[in-house]
Amino acid sequence: MLDGEKLSTSTDYRFQYHVGAFYNYNIVGPLSVRPELQYSLQGGEFKSVQEDYATKLQYLNLPVLLDLKLGPVHVQAGPQFGVLLTAKETGTLLTGYNPMSGQAQYANVSRQVTGQYKKQDFSLCAGLELDLGRTLTVGGRFNAGLNEISDFGQVRSPNDPQLKNRVVQGYVAFKFGSR
Repeated sequence: MLDGEKLSTSTDYRFQYHVGAFYNYNIVGPLSVRPELQYSLQGGEFKSVQEDYATKLQYLNLPVLLDLKLGPVHVQAGPQFGVLLTAKETGTLLTGYNPMSGQAQYANVSRQVTGQYKKQDFSLCAGLELDLGRTLTVGGRFNAGLNEISDFGQVRSPNDPQLKNRVVQGYVAFKFGSR
């Protein structure tokens, strides 16, 4: 979901997907460092009287998490660095009013908006993971964006929205190698 300040629309989470790889490097006892590399679709839905559209942001993310193993449960937290690959909006937007009838006119849009977003994203992650044997785990995580990702260039006004990523991830992971 894209969330933030000064939004004139309601936002909602979108179901997207992510894929990636991770490595657990044991530090001491039950504590590990877990770098990951993920391709992640993020974004949100925006709805108001004037618009109803979805924004899809494609990121390459690098979470670096501390992983504390408590039996079959892992507690994870740490920073995530992301690089925006592309951004696209699809949906319906208000394009104007019919001068004769005064009726609102809407149009379907599908456009690249990568230039309206900053290339870097910085988030904090926290989550839980459950081992289901030696090779399978399931988990969930919340990523809270810390920096504003909207980038309107020089058209900034005090009323421009200030967007941040908010991502809830659920996943199934397959482990290879010994642990």
